[in-house]
Amino acid sequence: MAAAGAGLGIATPTAFAQSPAPGAIVRPSSDGRFWPDGIRLVISVSMQFEAGAQTEHGNGSPFPSMKATDGPDLPARTWFDYGWREGIPRLLDLWDRHGVKVTSHMIGRAVELQPALAKEIVARGHEAAAHGQTWEPHWTMTEAQELASYRANVAAIQQATGTRPVGFNAYWMRGTPRTLRLLQSLGFTYHIDDVGADEPMLTEVQGKPFAIVPYTLRNNDIARFGAEGPLTAAGFAQDLKDEFDVLYEEAGRRRRMMSIATHDRLGGTPARVKALGDFLRHAAAHPGVAFVRKDQIARWALELPNVPRKPG
Repeated sequence: MAAAGAGLGIATPTAFAQSPAPGAIVRPSSDGRFWPDGIRLVISVSMQFEAGAQTEHGNGSPFPSMKATDGPDLPARTWFDYGWREGIPRLLDLWDRHGVKVTSHMIGRAVELQPALAKEIVARGHEAAAHGQTWEPHWTMTEAQELASYRANVAAIQQATGTRPVGFNAYWMRGTPRTLRLLQSLGFTYHIDDVGADEPMLTEVQGKPFAIVPYTLRNNDIARFGAEGPLTAAGFAQDLKDEFDVLYEEAGRRRRMMSIATHDRLGGTPARVKALGDFLRHAAAHPGVAFVRKDQIARWALELPNVPRKPG
């Protein structure tokens, strides 16, 4: 692999190099490629850190629903506990084995309950991004409540990890018409609540560019597995490989990005981690593949030419 790709997470047949250092400025290449430094296809992975911040009822657990008057949903609590106790540690080891750096969107309350885990995620080289302070839908909040949620989320992440988030993911991707303005006022530079493209985009917020690093539902464990099904882990791995193959071919003609999402209590189960590993090996067999954190993708979107723009 050419030296120009070193440090960008570009895959070789045996391993992935490291992603760019947080805060690094990487200039667009001048050789006509769609990504810097000879990258052909960028892969962006999310590892959502939510366990412990869930609501007591109606939280998407695999158990039959209970009414609030029935009392606490005790087994559901343990299902979510699996996310921080087993899921994220197992995923962190997977990323380390393959040299992959990811973005972890963290709910503030989950970080407050497990600050050492949040700190470890960042210590291993991954990005800490925001996901709201609680599981309360943002669209039900007043502007003051919404802003307070973001401020509390930033404070929780900063206190636990020593880093300030610049990326955001709303509850079920549903922000409000004021969300981007509030985020920009707090120093955020990108959000992911858009499934409209397979490449980064820009929008304008109060006269300034704001990056969009698109998310997916088709490559998202919470959308494909639900509470505990129906897709098998092997089926998910095959879908990821098929998605990759098409995007990799297209990447010879246009800028392409593949987005994958994992959630602590879903993607971190043994079978699904094995499936993800199978996919990582498949991707590693192709030259010019880079697993890149979303904060870096956002920086590139703000620098690269011909990035699609959406109305603000």
